[in-house]
Amino acid sequence: MMGGAPENLLKLGYQARREERLADAKAHFAEAVELCRISGDNAMLAQALTGLGQIERDLGQLDAAVMLYLEAAELYRAMDRPLALAHTVRHVGDILRNQVRLDLAEPHYREALEIYRSHGETPPLDLANAIRGYALLKAGTGHKDEAAILWQEAGGLYAQVGVQAGVAESEAQVARLTA
Repeated sequence: MMGGAPENLLKLGYQARREERLADAKAHFAEAVELCRISGDNAMLAQALTGLGQIERDLGQLDAAVMLYLEAAELYRAMDRPLALAHTVRHVGDILRNQVRLDLAEPHYREALEIYRSHGETPPLDLANAIRGYALLKAGTGHKDEAAILWQEAGGLYAQVGVQAGVAESEAQVARLTA
């Protein structure tokens, strides 16, 4: 063991990722996963799985990333952690959409949006990012009108939280889809 407690390993993993030391980050997250499996700490295990999934995604190991995120999602579901669940399944949707597996991505976006919209404490940026992914999916499946409506909603949320790049992207997408 190189890092100690899972909490410390997660911190080291995220620090290594910020420093673009992906092999180190992967090792830290993998060790945290192993320790959490042994201890039975499912809350920490879910966090370690999402961290490892993020690294696998960074490394281009998208199928492995999806499997890790899906395992974490099931843990969040069992723990009744709706916002963590929504965030995790949205990432699954993003990965599958980027792989152009749109039919598989759509239910993940729908689930994330359903949770976010029904939860009173959803951060607007999280909702905007989920809507953005779903809008890209809808445009990719030829549902331009629905995509434009989603982009308008995402743009409003991005404006609300001051993310100008999101506002600009939303406006450009609406213009492209309604031209």
